[in-house]
This record gives sequence, C-alpha cells and structure tokens, in this order.
Amino acid sequence: MIGLALDVVGVDDRIPGIRSLTLARPDGGPLPSFVPGSHLVVECGPVLNAYSLTGDGASPVTYAISVLSCPGGSGGSQWIHGLSVGDVVGVHGPRSAFAPVLSATRHLLVAAGIGITPMVSHLRSARRWRRPVELLYVHRPGRGAHLDDVDALAESASVFTDRESFTAAVDDALGRQPLGTHLYLCGPAAFMAEVTARATAWGWPASRVHVEHFGTDAFDPGEPFDVHLRTTGETFTVGAGVSLLEALLARGVDVPNLCRRGVCGECRVEVTAGDVLHRDLFLGERERAAGDSMMCCVSRAAGARLELAP
Repeated sequence: MIGLALDVVGVDDRIPGIRSLTLARPDGGPLPSFVPGSHLVVECGPVLNAYSLTGDGASPVTYAISVLSCPGGSGGSQWIHGLSVGDVVGVHGPRSAFAPVLSATRHLLVAAGIGITPMVSHLRSARRWRRPVELLYVHRPGRGAHLDDVDALAESASVFTDRESFTAAVDDALGRQPLGTHLYLCGPAAFMAEVTARATAWGWPASRVHVEHFGTDAFDPGEPFDVHLRTTGETFTVGAGVSLLEALLARGVDVPNLCRRGVCGECRVEVTAGDVLHRDLFLGERERAAGDSMMCCVSRAAGARLELAP
C-alpha cells in the first residue's frame, strides 16, 4: 500500500457523533485516484482503521472520510474525533473491495447509518458516467450523514428515519429491479444480513449482491474448518470464533502481522488448495479471484478445508 502523510485541512462536526475530515498533501499536490467504493487505511495512533472515501476519485487533490464515534471500539474513531485542522495523519491506500460492477444494467444502493459513506462515491461515479442508480438510505432522526450529497447526486433516492417504511421500500425495490441489476449494501452486520436474506427470497443470485463491512467486529464467528500445512505436513482444525492467524501462531508458525483487522496486508499467506472466504480490506478483486493467497487475520475457508504454504 502507498504510505502518505497528509494534513487535516477540514473538519466538519455538524452531524452529532459523525466527524468528516478533509485531508490533503502539505504541498497541495495531486493524490492517487481511486475507484468508487474505495477505502483509506488511516493510522489512528497505534490502530489501523479503514474508512470509506466519499469524494471524487478522478484526479483528487483531497481525500474525504466520515467517521462515526464508537466509544466502545478499538479507539480509532475516538482518535479521529480528537484531530484538529493542521494535524498530520498517516494513511495508506486507497484500496477497493466494493467497486461497482461496470457490466451491471442498474445499481441498487442500500445503506444504513454511517454505511452511506461508500455509497456517496458510487453516486458521484454514477452521475459522472450517467449510470442508472437508485439509493435507499435509513438513519436515525437527526443523524443522517451526507444528505446534501444525496440530494445533489442522486436522481432516484429515498431517505427514511423509520425502519418499517424502509423495509417496505427495500422489498418493493428488490422485487421490481430489471434483469442485470446489482445490489450494494453497507451498514451494521445484522442490517446487511436481513437485506441479503430478503434479496435471496426474491431470487437474487449471490453474484449480484455485494456487501461492505465496517471492520472485523462486524463479522460472525464463522464455521470450523481444517487446515493442512504443506511445509510441515500438519493438519489441524480452526474453531469458530478463532482466527486462522491465532491458530497458526499457536502452532509456532511465524506469520508477520500488525493490525489483525484485515487492513494492513502483513499477514498474507499462500493458499495452495481450497476456497477462501475473503473478509479483508487489502486484497483487490483480481487477487481475491486468483484464490492463491489470503489475509489470515480475518479471512477463513469458504469450505471445509484449506491447504497453506506459510
């Protein structure tokens, strides 16, 4: 990942509990471009966290992120909520695991709470390239982020503050989309699981449903799976709620690691057999499709067994 030291040039605290930051190079020079749905890995003191970029990814001179205050989290959000204009922030990226599928005939965006952030960059791209897109967004009263952007960018957007109306609208939208539409979800894990289940009930194939997790805390414990190490011949079971990284380290396998949250890329291991359930925020789509490596801190087996060459 590209490492940059950026200045905080803007702070927006208008929405209670949500801080929006604007970051720029000290010299005001251009920043690496990014595709819609990309995130930026931010060095929040000793913690590495990934936050969705909400600006325009074409030739940017600033990066913009919005961060929800999570007092019970890892500390990253509280660190960001303590920043001021003029502070320097270390960042890495941008990276994307939530880009729009360009072959889609239509894009349906469904977001809850701070999950609106990756959708804003999707809306910017859809407007630039005139792609048909529809947005459904639910938030608590007075806690809606980027509502001005939604009004300015979305030709078809519905915003809700009550769950019942929102759920009815989601069902309606899922049932009337034309063939070839792709669904994009971002929000709390339970929310995404519920909408995914509704999409499945409407007959949506898994290949047309895309989710963006907030971080490792949003993941379920996962199913147990077996691991075979080619280097030693050992086979063992990784239990539910236990990361592959923890299991490897417990057996004396030296795996470099840093963030343990799927964002830094340090714990990448080679996969020689088996299917991977990728849950990191580091690997790109092509790397995931290749299936020959995984981030063992958060990713798991998609089946019953993996073979590794760590």
